[in-house]
Amino acid sequence: MGRILTEQELQLETRAFVGTGGTSANSRSSGFLPAFLDTCTQAVYLSRYCDGRPAPFHLIDGLPDAVVLSRSASGKVEAVKPGVVSGFVLDGQFYSREESAKRVADRR
Repeated sequence: MGRILTEQELQLETRAFVGTGGTSANSRSSGFLPAFLDTCTQAVYLSRYCDGRPAPFHLIDGLPDAVVLSRSASGKVEAVKPGVVSGFVLDGQFYSREESAKRVADRR
């Protein structure tokens, strides 16, 4: 099905794509917005802070309850259900980190 997404997993992904358009810092100037795709339902969620404001990088804390597996005692999202993947939205379309990295590289 897929791995369980946590903040630690997001940090590992970011490190794996450092220096490419697969990170928020390197894709932002091309118009990409950090987002998540629920591969089971095809629902796309822009990355948000827990108060609903758009986040400039990937945060699982603002994801809806429908995809949250666990929260801490203070309510912080700790894990997201399998099948939710991080990526980006551009012009209403979801791109995986790999796809956004390629698209950003192709524009240079």
